[in-house]
Amino acid sequence: MAAQKFLANPPRFLFFTGKGGVGKTSVACATSLTLVSLGKKVLLVSTDPASNIAQVLGTSIGNTITAIPSTPGLWALEIDPEEAAAAYRERIIAPVRGLLPDVELSLMAEQLSGSCTTEIASFNEFTDLLADPELTAAYDHVIFDTAPTGHTIRLLQLPGSWTDFLNEGKGDASCLGPLSGLEKQRATYARAVDALKDPLATRLVLVSRAQSSALKEASRTLDELASIDIAGHHLIVNGVLPQSAGDDALTQAIRSRKQQALAAMPENLRGLEIDTLALKISNMVGREALLSLLSEEQELSPAIHTEVAPIFHEAPLRVMVDAIEADGHGLVLCIGKGGVGKTTVAAAIAAELAQRGHDVTLTTTDPAAHLSDTLQEEIPRLSVSRIDPESATQEYRDQVMRTKGKNLDEVGKAALWEDLQSPCTEEVAVFQQFSRAVHESMKRFVVVDTAPTGHTLLLLDAAGSYHREVARQMGDSMSFITPLMRLQDPVATKVLLITLAEPTPVTEAAELQEDLRRAGINPYGWVINNSIAAAQPESPFLQQRAHNERTEIERVKSLTPHYAIIPLMTEEPTGAARLKAVLG
Repeated sequence: MAAQKFLANPPRFLFFTGKGGVGKTSVACATSLTLVSLGKKVLLVSTDPASNIAQVLGTSIGNTITAIPSTPGLWALEIDPEEAAAAYRERIIAPVRGLLPDVELSLMAEQLSGSCTTEIASFNEFTDLLADPELTAAYDHVIFDTAPTGHTIRLLQLPGSWTDFLNEGKGDASCLGPLSGLEKQRATYARAVDALKDPLATRLVLVSRAQSSALKEASRTLDELASIDIAGHHLIVNGVLPQSAGDDALTQAIRSRKQQALAAMPENLRGLEIDTLALKISNMVGREALLSLLSEEQELSPAIHTEVAPIFHEAPLRVMVDAIEADGHGLVLCIGKGGVGKTTVAAAIAAELAQRGHDVTLTTTDPAAHLSDTLQEEIPRLSVSRIDPESATQEYRDQVMRTKGKNLDEVGKAALWEDLQSPCTEEVAVFQQFSRAVHESMKRFVVVDTAPTGHTLLLLDAAGSYHREVARQMGDSMSFITPLMRLQDPVATKVLLITLAEPTPVTEAAELQEDLRRAGINPYGWVINNSIAAAQPESPFLQQRAHNERTEIERVKSLTPHYAIIPLMTEEPTGAARLKAVLG
């Protein structure tokens, strides 16, 4: 096994973070297995609301610490937001059950049912692992596989945010309901902050691909972490094309793109300890595949590598855009796992609709999105916006002060302003701006590049909570339309699930489709992005990767009535001309 700098003298806690789709879960799992092979006892923890470590390790895990049968010495935990929130509600309500009327208990449960409470509940489990030595005393190392960067930065900021909120004497946030337990967490939050800032206790490892967008995101992450006194010293560049991949035209083009991205690496990353991991022939699922990730050795399968890759021409994205255009206006949501190309697909659809003469808004809810980098130029009739959590929160606070605070005295205004400093306010503010985008789609096309799956589900959960509250207040006396109702309307909204032809993204998209259907939202179709098979590779290495795609492409076709396949492009799909090529 090659010596990896990030594994030299590892501290107790290791965090892996980065842009969606860069391979954080694979690296975290491979690291865990490697440490176990050295005789260490390891707890692997996922803080991603859309965790897939169970699939990667090939065993069921869940919201309790679970021993991995195939690997003695390894335990895993997926912090499930919904289960954490349910347990949290029960801890708050149980002491007063039987003492308060049912009506008040129902009100408490309603106050504790929003996405903000879900976040706090998950966050408490995360901080407990960092701050309570007894919880992790049985393990030599605790490995954190985190959510995509924007969500992780929020998670890492929360201990300080809640500590400040409590230290400054501010009362319980109204959106949280009667959370008397929050004050009791003060010491835990403080210990969690100390652990995160101590390089002897915690090592934060940035994971990236040799892609400009992923490296820029790693650079921004490094700066944001420094602003909250958390230092990052290690960078892993994953998925580097090995020399054994060959030198046909497609392979040369891919290698050239990666080399150009690395040559233009942001300056603040150059001073880090850098490891590179080669792209593997097989998908990173199962113990043997994961152990190979940190190794430089791999072999082609002689039974497969000479086989000509299948050609897919039957499902260009252009056909899907034709169907979207037929409605004249509406909402298009591009949803999926991080790193599958949601931004590229959303930009290609929006640019095409604008070039066909429609008024279009392209917006993003992803803190790590790079729409301007993808478009690179202004396109007539296309406006670009971003739902920025920080500006959305400030706008929301100002709005509440203008309305609810209008007739309050100075003491009342001060109390209201303090309440609005709660970290929970951000969730409400982002949902409000998302609702505006939904409303705007009644008159024009609005294409939304969403945050990676877990964060998007929290946003949709907020839409459900808002819908239930409006329905409760309106009753049967008045008609109303909520954002959720627009999302449930197949004419008003087209939900596109974006994926790669790989097991993990397809499985996650399939699970997301079921989650959406339970919420009454039926996805319109799927888009398979960056298909090697559709690019018709000639090198044995890429042909074998193409062969691996076959099963997943057939699986997608069985899950949806509409699908599109976008081949892996020889050039980065940025700018109007290259985005048009994405349409097929």
